[in-house]
Amino acid sequence: MTLSDTADTAARQRWMAVLARASAADIARHLADAPPLPAHRRLRGPETGLVMVRGRAGGDGAPFNLGEMTVTRCTVRVESGAIGHAHTAGRDHGQAEIAAVLDALMQDGAWRERLEALVIAPLEAAQAERRAETARRAAATKVEFFTMTQMR
Repeated sequence: MTLSDTADTAARQRWMAVLARASAADIARHLADAPPLPAHRRLRGPETGLVMVRGRAGGDGAPFNLGEMTVTRCTVRVESGAIGHAHTAGRDHGQAEIAAVLDALMQDGAWRERLEALVIAPLEAAQAERRAETARRAAATKVEFFTMTQMR
């Protein structure tokens, strides 16, 4: 099965984003309950390099170069012939390689449902919880300026 329509492309973007944000240790912990992964062959990398991060003043102003960020990329081919890609922040070659392997396997219908349940969904839920916790902590420091202007 190859991904070709818009829904599958969106699904692939989702799982690739989840894998890019997860650490190699988190991925390995969730893979502990999965069957052994098939053999794979590296096509590219893992390689570490720099990308320029761009920003915008106020979110919508003129773009400017904020600075450089270290990124590791990897491309693999699994036994079924599917090719997986991964780009991860930082220098963790293991994370990039396992994310690329999982990307290739997620394109295979035989693996997709199992890996979604064992790896992708739990990682996504943990990441959502961390974002929610960060938002709760930030909300506690929010100052309501409207209230202060009414007190004058």
